[in-house]
Amino acid sequence: MAEENAAVPDSVPAAVPVSLGIRSAIERLVLILPPKERASVLLKEVFDYSLEEIAELVGSSVGGVKAALNRGRTKLATAPDPPRISRTRNPEEIRVLQLYVERFNRRDWDSLRELISADAQLRVADAFAGRLADSPYFSNYERWSMPWKLALGEVDGETLVIVLRRDVDTWTPCAAVRLNVTAQQIDRIVDYAHCPWMIPIATSVVVANPS
Repeated sequence: MAEENAAVPDSVPAAVPVSLGIRSAIERLVLILPPKERASVLLKEVFDYSLEEIAELVGSSVGGVKAALNRGRTKLATAPDPPRISRTRNPEEIRVLQLYVERFNRRDWDSLRELISADAQLRVADAFAGRLADSPYFSNYERWSMPWKLALGEVDGETLVIVLRRDVDTWTPCAAVRLNVTAQQIDRIVDYAHCPWMIPIATSVVVANPS
């Protein structure tokens, strides 16, 4: 612990200005940083927690948090700019997304696979990265104990699939899934179900037909 405290300055200039756009900045955290560094940067830069509060939340020391912040900020500052995300979808892409949502909600996995290319890539943040065919992705959703369904919607202006969970008398957005559509087939899925803090800090979340 002494080495950690000595190696890291008390204050490190922030490398992730929130002015980048909150969802864009948060996705960079998810895709670039491991969990402890991500949590430290997120809690400090976005929620303005103190070092002591962060240390308690992540199960570390103040020195450990300082070190994680330093590593995380350095990685984010030196990482290449992410590719620009097109926020518009053409009618054919919307049709494929709607079919995906409908078949997923019916748990019609065979019909769902018809929409997905054989070599489609899957990334479940903090859980899996590889070929969809090599993952238990659909069966994992089927085993969820809480009531859930998918819906088409927009998060900060981008059309995404949104995971809804059933509360007492309403459906509440809890996660987002990005689907990449090429030649009328889905060839990439990025699922943020393990990052439930992404939806609450989005600037806007609009769900089509949530009831």
